[in-house]
Amino acid sequence: MAAFVRVLLCLMLLTAPLRAEPLTREAVAEMIVPPMSLGEPLGENGVWELLNSGGAHSGYVFETGPLAPLPGFSGAIINLLVVLDLEGTFIDVKLIEHNEPIFVSGLGEAPFHQFFEQYRGLSISQSLVVGTPYGEGDDGSALVYLDGVTKATASVRIAHESILAATRAVARERMQGLASGPPAHPDLDYVEELTWNDLVEQGLATHHVVTNAEVQEQFAGTRWERDDPKALSDPDAPYLDLWIVDLGPPSIARAALSPSTYRELQAFQTIATADEMILVIESGRHGLTGPDFVRNTAPDLISAEQDGLPVALRDADLLVDVVPDAPMGTAMILRTDRRLGFDPSREWTLNVLATRTHGMLAAEVGTVTLPVSHATPERFFTRPEVIEPVPPWLEALRNRQTDLVVAGVFLTGLVGVLLAGQSWLASQRFFTPVRLGILSFVTGFIGWWGQGQLSIVTVLGALRTAIEGASFAFLLYDPFSLLIWGAAILGFVLWGRGLFCGWLCPFGALQEFAHHLGRLLRLPRIEPSAAWDRRLKGVKYVLLAGLVATVFIAPAQIDTVAEVEPFKTAITVYFVREWYYVLYAAVWLVLGTMLFKGFCRYVCPLGAVMAIGGMLRGRDWIARRAECGSPCQLCKVQCAYGAIKKSGEIQYSECFQCLDCVSIHDDAKQCVPLVLEARKGVRRPPKLMEEMPA
Repeated sequence: MAAFVRVLLCLMLLTAPLRAEPLTREAVAEMIVPPMSLGEPLGENGVWELLNSGGAHSGYVFETGPLAPLPGFSGAIINLLVVLDLEGTFIDVKLIEHNEPIFVSGLGEAPFHQFFEQYRGLSISQSLVVGTPYGEGDDGSALVYLDGVTKATASVRIAHESILAATRAVARERMQGLASGPPAHPDLDYVEELTWNDLVEQGLATHHVVTNAEVQEQFAGTRWERDDPKALSDPDAPYLDLWIVDLGPPSIARAALSPSTYRELQAFQTIATADEMILVIESGRHGLTGPDFVRNTAPDLISAEQDGLPVALRDADLLVDVVPDAPMGTAMILRTDRRLGFDPSREWTLNVLATRTHGMLAAEVGTVTLPVSHATPERFFTRPEVIEPVPPWLEALRNRQTDLVVAGVFLTGLVGVLLAGQSWLASQRFFTPVRLGILSFVTGFIGWWGQGQLSIVTVLGALRTAIEGASFAFLLYDPFSLLIWGAAILGFVLWGRGLFCGWLCPFGALQEFAHHLGRLLRLPRIEPSAAWDRRLKGVKYVLLAGLVATVFIAPAQIDTVAEVEPFKTAITVYFVREWYYVLYAAVWLVLGTMLFKGFCRYVCPLGAVMAIGGMLRGRDWIARRAECGSPCQLCKVQCAYGAIKKSGEIQYSECFQCLDCVSIHDDAKQCVPLVLEARKGVRRPPKLMEEMPA
């Protein structure tokens, strides 16, 4: 055993960790859906430009692996391709590579792909979490809940955190102006009596004039310099005479619009609750829109930006009638969605495009931009409380809190009874029914319901994480299994491997039920000789060594070789899998009717880990007498696990804590030394009843 542990440690230390490299340009380009296309790389972390159909920069494409290499349960990262527009909205999220056992061959890939489809149309300024809602909020401030995948919540949480971490990294570096939280929205309860003149005096209505001469100056030296006769003939006349008013605050809207338009605006806002309404009035030559403009679409000659990022504008398609004191001209109401990051309480810029054409047949169009900045005071807005998502581990705890309480009570009671009253329990006539009842609970609640079947995959993932110096946070995403791991580790100290393998393993419980069924059906028993029993018990250690080697030498194959465990088939997916997996699990259960817990004793690599962990055992908890082994062999003969040597010594690395030997040791009618003493009428002195060191 010690030699095996040394070899295992050397293998882990000498093997170099493997990390995913960014995909090639050709591989990334194949994953972009036309008419979008891939642009130039931005750095060396797998971040690329996203180009629209016209070849203009319209977003970012990046992998999560190089930016946020969070390990999954196999120790390998979940690498995804994220396509993000310039406003921070997810265009697409695609799965590139992963090694999550439950999706590789359990549930299949489809549920994993369907989970990522939920990101489309969501914004990184929203609070996105995986799980069940615990409350509601106003537009732009509530948490947005993504549906997880049953039996795979931990894996999708890890993938979700990878997406958010990588996206935030790109946003910090490439999208500095993007709002990281919910923006301000109009305070509907704030009332201030205002007139149009008040709007002008207080700067609530921004007025900006650009003369023909100023526009002419911007076109100076270009081929379009002489293409505007009006600008040349009347340089002092206004080319652009623009007014901007934010209609979001009701007090400002009432001061700018006629009563009928204001009522129509209110009705519109009851539907578009997240839209900020902007009034623009143009009294100059520009006119705001071109001849091909279509109502209810984005204006062709007007755009906006805030913090260096574009703000999507759209015509509200409302007939506009302003108050009598307002200037006359072309008036329209534009709208933009605050959920996309626009904050109306901070300065933003409206860009008006001035155009000229040169030539008659194949006319060339020249443009210059006329920027106009606007800001509305903070007093008209309220900034909703930012609902910060709780840490993923806490969200996972909340979603499993009932199961965790039930499991915690069960584990506390089980450990307490075994620690303080195992001899009493083993001596009861009802011990076997009680044990089978506990194993039924373990199979049904811990295994099938709670998905708490521990697996060698978690161990191998943790080993790889340790070698690579990564975070063990992935273990927190499955608090139910972590609780079972905690109980198993506690069992190492108190009993060795026996607590988990004998009482808490759902598949081990199925093996024991198979054994009792075999006895009920009077099937023949298969019992290897002592020599073969010793040889076969070494198989599980060889398999464990092979699995550890596979993790580092061929990590892509770890989920395939980990199928040596039938746990996923029998417990995780309820035997709903491909026929060959079901057949493999069924063979072990059928064999278990004749060969007592054959898989657990000879093949289980997790059992090998538990046996190694059992070396932490701090005591010999099974009492022995001087006569144990010489001359009495009753416990050895009755031990179905073969965990008692001929000398009477307990092999704790093979002990499953079934308590059969404990019941014999304490029973005056079964224990041979006690029976002989009773016949002689001799009472054994207490000192001879002490435990014999194993």
